[in-house]
Amino acid sequence: MTRISTCRSALFAATALAATILMPLSAQAVESSDPIKIALFDWTSVNLNAKILGGILEKLGYTVEYPTGDYLSSLTTSLTNGDVTVGVEYWDTTAGEAMKASEATGETERLGMLGPKAKEEWWYPLYMKEKCPGLPNWEALKDPKCAEAFSTAETAPKGRYLGGPVTWEGFDDERVVALDLPFTVIHAGTDAAMFAELDSAYQRKAPVMLWVYSPHWAPAKYEGEWVEFPQHTTECYEDPKWGINPDKAHDCGKPFGEIWKFAWGGMKDKWPVAYKVAKAYQIDAADLNELSGEVDLQGKTIEDVAAAWITANEAKWKAWAE
Repeated sequence: MTRISTCRSALFAATALAATILMPLSAQAVESSDPIKIALFDWTSVNLNAKILGGILEKLGYTVEYPTGDYLSSLTTSLTNGDVTVGVEYWDTTAGEAMKASEATGETERLGMLGPKAKEEWWYPLYMKEKCPGLPNWEALKDPKCAEAFSTAETAPKGRYLGGPVTWEGFDDERVVALDLPFTVIHAGTDAAMFAELDSAYQRKAPVMLWVYSPHWAPAKYEGEWVEFPQHTTECYEDPKWGINPDKAHDCGKPFGEIWKFAWGGMKDKWPVAYKVAKAYQIDAADLNELSGEVDLQGKTIEDVAAAWITANEAKWKAWAE
């Protein structure tokens, strides 16, 4: 072999090696060209997490789709039959029973915790405490004067509680009955509408009692407190004899807990690297609150905020794929 041909061979080999090194993980990681479907729901943080995880998988070469689903029923319908591949936020506070039912089908897998702790409960601005000084103790709400301080024209003399969309459940209607609270539950149409009403009331120092959850930007932006109801237990929701009211269940507060990721049971075998990334994916609570605020308060798009996180955390997510 001539020196020229030897050099050419060496150059070709070096070029091929460099191409392999520089080759996007996509070419090595994609086991199926079928789309991975990551569920979108009706609040900001879950859709941010969906677009971050999906954006990472797209960087790895996967085809990703984002179907809009129903939060609770997805656990026992679309996730069990593969119409949805991954759901990134299922909260112990609202989806505990649905997650158990999902696992019982044998068709889904709990992928692990997202990272932030979940808290959801009745919440009020601090300026309302002057009109209901017994707060945050829930028993203060039984005082007709306190309830009336939270009333509006449509509910007076009863107080008005703004709950989340009906699909979130939360058992607030049942809670009002079980604890004999002089309040009327009104369900917000959307997450955005609920927090728009909070912002409007807060600016005017108007009465408002509503469902506030964390992780979210609202507890950091507005001064307020969560109502302290009797501590939640499983028995409280299942056994009417448990708790303050011997005839009614739900005579306690909402549960606190973790936020979980779930996957369709076939994901592990069909897209093993994507499965590994989804299982490893976590995000810090403070980061998630900040990112959600960028969308809801600063008007950035979810896609732009997700893309910025992916760029800033490249080393982290590449390690998840190894």
